Amino acid sequence: LLENDAAVELPIRFIPQYAGRYCCQILLKSSCDVRVYMVECLVNTDCAEAELEFLSPAGQAVIQDIPISNMSSQDWKLEAVLEGQSFYGPPLIYVGPGETTRYPLMFKPIAEC
Repeated sequence: LLENDAAVELPIRFIPQYAGRYCCQILLKSSCDVRVYMVECLVNTDCAEAELEFLSPAGQAVIQDIPISNMSSQDWKLEAVLEGQSFYGPPLIYVGPGETTRYPLMFKPIAEC
């Protein structure tokens, strides 16, 4: 330890390309001490927004398959929250690492809107 409990900063720069879990070890050695620090970073993607426009006669359904790509090394369990009337889709989807899964979003108006 340093005298007077002083701290030494160790700047680390981490620039991930994809969402996922990144683990590493940092080994610090001196003539009288050896320390190993385990570092784990969990990277989430930014919240993405998209806009889709559906045109359909009343009573007829339109389905748009929305591709969801998982470029991480972790399984994704995604929950869909649909707002607005006449929209339907599965409440959960699973996307494996390195896979693309299509989310089937359906718009089926029962009346003119």
